Parts: sequence; structure tokens; C-alpha cells
Amino acid sequence: MLFDLRGRGRRRVTRVIYGALAVLFGSGLVLFGVGGFGGTGILSSLSKEGGAGGGPSYSSEISKYHKLLAKQPKNVGDWEYLLKELLHEAGGEAYVTSAGAVTSKGKEVFREASQAWASYVALNPPNPNSELAQLMETVYSEPGLNEPTKEVEVLQIAVAARPNDAALYASLAEYAYKAHNTRVGDLASEKAVALAPSSERTRLKNELAEVKANPNPSEKIYTTTTDGKTYTGKLNSEGKIEAHEVKTTPGALGSSSTTTKK
Repeated sequence: MLFDLRGRGRRRVTRVIYGALAVLFGSGLVLFGVGGFGGTGILSSLSKEGGAGGGPSYSSEISKYHKLLAKQPKNVGDWEYLLKELLHEAGGEAYVTSAGAVTSKGKEVFREASQAWASYVALNPPNPNSELAQLMETVYSEPGLNEPTKEVEVLQIAVAARPNDAALYASLAEYAYKAHNTRVGDLASEKAVALAPSSERTRLKNELAEVKANPNPSEKIYTTTTDGKTYTGKLNSEGKIEAHEVKTTPGALGSSSTTTKK
């Protein structure tokens, strides 16, 4: 996401544009237990069993809806409830660290949620649940399963329900560029800039233009010079260059060759 990129200005814009998503993910999905988006949303608190590590467990509810769907696989409502329970479960201590990082077990639950979501949308519900779609953003985001094409799909459902949300359009533009869907990215970027506060429009436009030009910054090779030595490398997860020293040695007929040293 945009907050994976560097720069003081970028971090400021990120807090404005992606604050809701950062809170959602960084808090370990605690919103799942208090009603989702809005006081009485579909994720209103349910009775829970005590789970490992002192956290709630939704395994019995998950099992319940799996059994119901085995008998009635076209029951849209049951697919929604199964998704809700899976996302509740994904917020547990065993699945998300206190820093908001998804554990290997968490990604297993995310994959199960992704499969449930695919089965749900395959039924072509007339009004796909936009709250669930917005929660699925976390599943398909880079810290999650890192599937930008599917992220675009759920964001399109979310923006259809919230057509005046600049943050959602900015996120849609970003992931469309990451999925190499330039047309959707350009349309979403234009809409995001138009809906953003006037004081943020220029900066947001520049941010999204940079994402369009370089949708996968972790793959970009950076070059830097320190103390007369040249280093190249890719960005690591902390936004720092994992540099390798480049040494140039004379070759035949005035040519040169380069070697790298970690």
C-alpha cells in the first residue's frame, strides 16, 4: 500500500488517506468484535467461546456454517456468516501480532476466507455485501495474501456503496496500478483527487502518479553513493536499501566490468 513507500510527505498523506485501513489492520482487527463499520453492522458482537491464549474462538461457528453450506451451498446468507466468522477468527492472538503482522496461521485463515468469498460472489448476489468487501481488503492487501487483482475486485464493490469516499478511491487506484490495470487506476485516481480535501489534492495526485510509474517499489533497483563507493540494491520491508557495493575494474580496450560485493 502507499504507506509501504518512503518519504515524510507520503507518511502524512497516508495518515489522511489510509487512516481507517491502518487502524483496522494495526489494531489486530479488533473492530471485528465491536460491530464492524457502524454501530449495528453485520459484525456486531456475538456470543463466543474461550479460545487458546485467552482470546475468543469462533471455530465452532465456522464448523457450523461449513456443515450448513455442505447441505445448502447456494445459501448466500450462510456464506456471509461464514465469512464473518472467519474474519473474526483472523483477528485472534494466534493470527495477528500486536504489531499488526499476519502470522502463518493467520494467512491460512485468510486463504480460507478468500475461498469463501469466491464461492459467495460466484452466486451473483444482487447486492454484494459492501461491508464484507471492505473487510476483504485486509485479506488481499500486501501484508495479507498480496493479491492486487482480487483487491481491486473487492474495492470496486466497496466504492459502489460509498461513492464519495476519497480514501477508497485512492486505495482502488493504487491496487489497480499494482495489478497493472491502468484504465481502472486512472479513473479511480481522478475520482480520488476530485473527492480529496483541496489542500491534499496535489500531493495525492503526485503520490498516485508515482505508484503508477513504479507500482512495485520492492522490485526497483536503487543506487546510492557513500564515502565515494557506489552501492545498488532493492528496498527491504523496512524501506531501507539492501545494498551491495559495485566495484568497477578496467577491461580490455578501455572497457570496464562490474562486480558486486555484499
